[in-house]
Amino acid sequence: MGKTAIILGASGLTGKLLLNRLLEDETYVRVKIFTRRSLGLVHPKLKEFIGDLLSLEEFKKDFTGDEVFCCIGTTAKKTKDKVLYRKIDFGIPATAASLAKANGIKSFLVISALGANSESNVFYNKTKGEMEQAVLSQGIANTYILRPSLINGKRDEDRLGEKIGAILMKVLSPFLLGKWKMYRAIKAETIANALHALAQAKPDYKIIESDKIQEVGAYL
Repeated sequence: MGKTAIILGASGLTGKLLLNRLLEDETYVRVKIFTRRSLGLVHPKLKEFIGDLLSLEEFKKDFTGDEVFCCIGTTAKKTKDKVLYRKIDFGIPATAASLAKANGIKSFLVISALGANSESNVFYNKTKGEMEQAVLSQGIANTYILRPSLINGKRDEDRLGEKIGAILMKVLSPFLLGKWKMYRAIKAETIANALHALAQAKPDYKIIESDKIQEVGAYL
């Protein structure tokens, strides 16, 4: 029997790429996406659930499947209100993990960020670190937390800061060796590949730093 996957953040850069991969993968018979607005995509495997992801609990009866891929995330530029920022970057993944646990879903994969640390004095890093702790606390058997560095890819919105960062990283990447390799920029396609691969392989480790994501997702 084929698998059912859930994707949160399917409208984002990495989420879109992952969605396309899962729809093409014959292993999956159903892909559910929970989103604020329709993607306008028609596919026999695809099932959309439209609503407010800040109230994800309302979807509990439909939040069923084999794997959850959480690609949710915002930026300080898009979400200047720190309370709302935390509701998105912490609240949505934490609630999703809780629902997954309650509904017996055995695999949960989430995109965090390089430098995530619940003890950090940096709000962004602290929020991501606390999110990771909340997800891991559910004890879902196959939990994987990906910590990418700067993500490269073609986005719908213009992010000047990220464009500048991408240019700088392109210049610096050849010099980032050894323990510094994890700071190299990473393609969104590579992250999507890694999510897809991890869901199939189910390795023992839980935290995947950016250089390991590069390795796991390098099959494209």
